[in-house]
Amino acid sequence: MRISLQARARPARAMVWLSPLLAAVLSVIGVSILFALLGRNPLVALDTLFIAPLQSSEGLAELALKATPLLLCAIGIAIGCRAEVWNIGAEGQFTLGAITGGGAALVLGGGGQWWVLPVVVLAGIAGGMAWAAIPALLKTRFNAHEILTTLMLSYVAIQLLGYLVHGPWKDPEGYSFPQTRQFAPDTLLPLLIEGTRLHVGVLLALLTVPLGSILLGRTMIGFRIRTVGAAPGAARYAGFSRERVVWICLLLSGGLAGLAGIFEVAGPDGQLTPVISPGYGFAAIIVAFLGRLNPFGILFASLLMALIYLGGEGLQVSLQLPIAVTGTVQGMLLFFLLAADVLINYRVRLLPARRVPAGDARHA
Repeated sequence: MRISLQARARPARAMVWLSPLLAAVLSVIGVSILFALLGRNPLVALDTLFIAPLQSSEGLAELALKATPLLLCAIGIAIGCRAEVWNIGAEGQFTLGAITGGGAALVLGGGGQWWVLPVVVLAGIAGGMAWAAIPALLKTRFNAHEILTTLMLSYVAIQLLGYLVHGPWKDPEGYSFPQTRQFAPDTLLPLLIEGTRLHVGVLLALLTVPLGSILLGRTMIGFRIRTVGAAPGAARYAGFSRERVVWICLLLSGGLAGLAGIFEVAGPDGQLTPVISPGYGFAAIIVAFLGRLNPFGILFASLLMALIYLGGEGLQVSLQLPIAVTGTVQGMLLFFLLAADVLINYRVRLLPARRVPAGDARHA
């Protein structure tokens, strides 16, 4: 017997939106088995992972804080995916946004001027866009695949950050720790709730949800993006430039990732350190597909992924489990989502094994 996948004539539309929920349920079952194999009570571990972070106002504030960079990066990735422009390097663009915005904060901060914070935020956006412009140029000029170029540039950005905080930007009064000096108060994002780390960047991130939806569904740019992705032949016939769409998608995606980066360092961190992200840019890829490339779906997916991050930290503290459990849960979520997508679009058939003619067998 052999397994064959046959395309379904009409995939169930409802399952397209129900499959993320199914993937989440299967992930919970899978991680419960993992906890049992590690010698932990699955019910206690699941409570620590999914329930405990939601039982306090501080936990809810941290949930929104961690969801913010995931939301911004994932919406940018989703815009590109609609045109089949695959930006896998949001992590690098996130890092460059933090570097350029943080550099502006170090240079301009301390004067108490009202315009300093907007300039810092714009510098973060510009940094992310500039880093995304490199693969856009390589794609449109030399046909270099953006999956490779965006991914490789992420590691370049991380190494650049390490060089800066260990070298020219290192705080001379920081007891030799690899970090910059603390940003001045006029370069930090205002807090929304005293006693928490929740800042106004969360509200700006929420604003990108309806704006992203309007962009994709109600504007000519969004129509071009969707047409280039869904029907390249029709797009060429209509005179839509794929190269222009590549630039638009990567610059938008990079700008949003850069915005997430400066929000991270001008918000909860307040300085540049060698590690400013636990992998938000990479996790945002899962968030984008879990949210079905829809900004409103991505909002809920980002909250779920942020909850996994928070719960993973709780598992480290209370159950002495490694932080790698967080990545395992994310991996399960992506695996089950992709598996569900295959079954939505294809029907599994068991076919008899092919018989090899005797003559062919002798030659073999």
